Amino acid sequence: MDLNRYRMNWNYPTSMRVGVGRINELAEACRQLGMRAPLLCTDPGLAALPMIDAALRQCRDAGLKAGLFSAIKGNPTGANVMDGVAAFKAGGHDGVIAFGGGSALDAGKAIALMVGQDRPLWDFEDVGDNASRVKVAGMAPVVAVPTTAGTGSEVGRASVITDDAAHIKRIIFHVRMLPALVILDPELTVGLPAKITAATGMDALSHSLEAFCSPLFHPMAEGIALEGMRLVQQYLPRAVSQGSDVEARLQMLVASSMGATAFQRGLGAMHALAHPLGALYDAHHGLLNAVLMPYVLVANRGAIEPQMEKMARYLALPGSGFAAVLDWVLALRSEVGIAHSLGEIGIDDTRIEQVGRMAEVDPSAGTNPIAFSAAQYSALFDKALRGLL
Repeated sequence: MDLNRYRMNWNYPTSMRVGVGRINELAEACRQLGMRAPLLCTDPGLAALPMIDAALRQCRDAGLKAGLFSAIKGNPTGANVMDGVAAFKAGGHDGVIAFGGGSALDAGKAIALMVGQDRPLWDFEDVGDNASRVKVAGMAPVVAVPTTAGTGSEVGRASVITDDAAHIKRIIFHVRMLPALVILDPELTVGLPAKITAATGMDALSHSLEAFCSPLFHPMAEGIALEGMRLVQQYLPRAVSQGSDVEARLQMLVASSMGATAFQRGLGAMHALAHPLGALYDAHHGLLNAVLMPYVLVANRGAIEPQMEKMARYLALPGSGFAAVLDWVLALRSEVGIAHSLGEIGIDDTRIEQVGRMAEVDPSAGTNPIAFSAAQYSALFDKALRGLL
C-alpha cells in the first residue's frame, strides 16, 4: 500500500500537515509560527511515553527551549488550565504544542488563550459577546498534534473545560483559538487501545451526525458531515480490530477533523447530555456520546426523517431512511464494543432531574432538531440509563 498518496498539506480550516512521519516536522512547524521556547502540553499518560520524549528531543536538537506540562485530567479543569499558564510564564515560553487527545488539545488551547489575559477563565465562556473581552495580542500560537481520532479539537475554535466548583462543563471560545498549524500523523495513534479507539471514533461520528441533523442552514458543513460519517463507516471497525492499520488510523484522524469542522453547523442532544454527565460523573466524553447516540436519534426521529433518508442513501445502507440508520448505528456500536446503556458504564440514577436541567441549558441543546424541555432530557437520560430504546 502506497501511503505517500496521503501525504498532503491542507489549508482548511487551518494549515494542516497530513501523513505518515509528519511529526518529524514539529520543530520546523514551531519555528514557522515564531516560537523559540514552546511548552508542550499533554496528559500524564502520554507524558510517560517515548513519543513525547522524541518530540521534546526534536525541538531541543533544533535549538528550541522546549518545556513540558502534563498536569491535565481526562476532563480538564479550570485549575489545570491556570496551572499550565503558570508553567508557561515560569518557563519563559512563547507558544504551545497541544499534544494528545481531546483533553490535552482543549487544555493547551485554553492555556495559549489565558497567558495573555487579565480576566478569569470563565469570563471567556461562549455566552453572548464574551469573546470580545479577549486580548488577542496576548494569545500564544498553537501547534496541535492529535493522538486520538475523536474530538477534532485540533481544528476547533473552543475548549471544553470543567468548572469544578459549579460541577459543569463550560465552553471557552474565541475564533483565534483555532490552532495555527496541525500535524495529523497516524503513526502517533497506532498504539491506542481498542476501547479508546472505539470511543473516540464514535465521538467523531457523533460530531458529524449531530451536525448533519442540525436545523441550521450550512450546506458546506452538511456535506463535510456526510463524508466524515462515510469514513467512520469504512475505517473505524478496521482501526479497532487492526490497531496497526495505518491507513485506517489516518482516515479516522481525517474523519475526526471533518466532524469538528462540520459542527460549525451545531450539535445537539447527545452533547447536551454528555457535557453534564461528564462533569458530574467524570466519564469519558466520547464513550458517553457513543452510548447516547441511538437514544437521541429515536427521540429526534420526528424531525430528522429527511436527513436520515439522505444519510442512508449516501452510506449505501441496506434498507432506507431512519430504520436503516438506527440499525447501522446499533450494529457499529456492537461491532466496536460500545456498551448499550449508561448503567453499564457506571452512571447511576441519582441525578436524573439535575442532568435534565443542565442539558436543557447546555449550548449544544440550541441546535438540536427538537427543543427538549428539562423533563424530556431527564426522560431521555433515564431511557439511556436503562437501555430502553
